[in-house]
Amino acid sequence: MNNVEKAIKHLKAGKIVLVYDADDREGETDMVVASEFITPEHIKRLRKDAGGLICVAIHPKIAEKLRIPYMVDIYDVAKEKFRVLEELYPNDIPYDEKSSFSISINHRETFTGITDKDRALTIKKLSELVKEERFNDFGKEFRSPGHVFLLRAVEGLVKNRRGHTEMTVALAELAGLTPITTICEMMGDDGYALSKNEAKKYAEKHNLVFLEGEELIDYYLSQSDNSSK
Repeated sequence: MNNVEKAIKHLKAGKIVLVYDADDREGETDMVVASEFITPEHIKRLRKDAGGLICVAIHPKIAEKLRIPYMVDIYDVAKEKFRVLEELYPNDIPYDEKSSFSISINHRETFTGITDKDRALTIKKLSELVKEERFNDFGKEFRSPGHVFLLRAVEGLVKNRRGHTEMTVALAELAGLTPITTICEMMGDDGYALSKNEAKKYAEKHNLVFLEGEELIDYYLSQSDNSSK
């Protein structure tokens, strides 16, 4: 069993997997959980041990069915009325061409939406709605803005963009799970992203799989090539 297959096994068991993108990109390791298995305990661990922004990455086909835009698309529509949005446009991201951020949501059964239980409920309910293909109920069940930040993966996933959004959704797809993942960047005590070596040590200490972006991308592309033959 290679490293990617171990990560698939862990993801299917509801365990956390660590995914590092690349030295020449963000240089960050994200904690990843398959969203259909999310619990308040997962949120607590991401919040305390990772410390970055907890987000939910969504497959592009699901994003289309939910009819959720990229945040920059909202800027484009609203900038005529709110001129500052044109000035704020993120056209100078040093490691990427376009932000994957979409809208933020809370489930309507949550209170403030920020607690571990509230965020887990929002993510779990979103996964259930998608799995049951109740896309038309999205607006009935959720409100926006909220405390769960949605990320839209691009079409083709890692073939066209190599961010954590695409890599983790690709991993969920490989695992045969609902292709929605909950991710959070691992931060160091020095105020910067946790170094790759320290992330590896954390993985070893807690018996977690540490996955290099390159090996995940190569595996995904090889599987895609095989399926198209």
